[in-house]
Amino acid sequence: MPSAQDFVPASATMDKLRRAARGCTGCDLYKGTTQTVFSKGPVGARLVFVGEQPGDIEDRRGEPFVGPAGKLLDRAVAEAGIDPSDVYTTNAVKHFKFKAAAQGGRRIHQTPDARDVAACRPWLLAEFALLSPDVVVALGATAAKGLFGSGFRVTKSRGVLMPWPGAAADPEGFGHSGDGTPESAFAMATVHPSAVLRADNRELAYDGLVADLRIAASALPG
Repeated sequence: MPSAQDFVPASATMDKLRRAARGCTGCDLYKGTTQTVFSKGPVGARLVFVGEQPGDIEDRRGEPFVGPAGKLLDRAVAEAGIDPSDVYTTNAVKHFKFKAAAQGGRRIHQTPDARDVAACRPWLLAEFALLSPDVVVALGATAAKGLFGSGFRVTKSRGVLMPWPGAAADPEGFGHSGDGTPESAFAMATVHPSAVLRADNRELAYDGLVADLRIAASALPG
């Protein structure tokens, strides 16, 4: 199975991980993209967001959550009372998965599948080996399944604070792999900001996202 494992340096700092990720060809998603999109935020962040994958704008700029969904997330974070300096943001998949439109050259987002997430998992594990957050928030179904296992449903469990998954987690999930996250950390899932932008009632969807983020903020030590 394709994997990024051979590209992940041992005993790395976050800067070293980011540099190494630029040359990752561990799966086919790098083909046709502009660059690897890794993460942003401090290693000492108390809250970690894990999204799905970079979009078209992120692929071009090389930074996660800088497009419309990212701007909406920034607004929701502020409204939830979370200090942006406490936030580290990354994605389950580090390359933009897309298909080319029949006309015009536009790149159309495609949802990463379980194989894509598994191939990129070594990068996420390496990140968490360096991070020590109090709360991890999965944004959307792809990230949530990558962290908690394929049976997890955001629609059923969004906004619920859970212990960070440990050895008893779904074997397809994340925590069993042994990262550096404290046993006292919490995990939570909510909708992806892009889902808010697509919602029929954006105001209601946005309010729901903010409410979930306030729950996450409540778990941050005072």
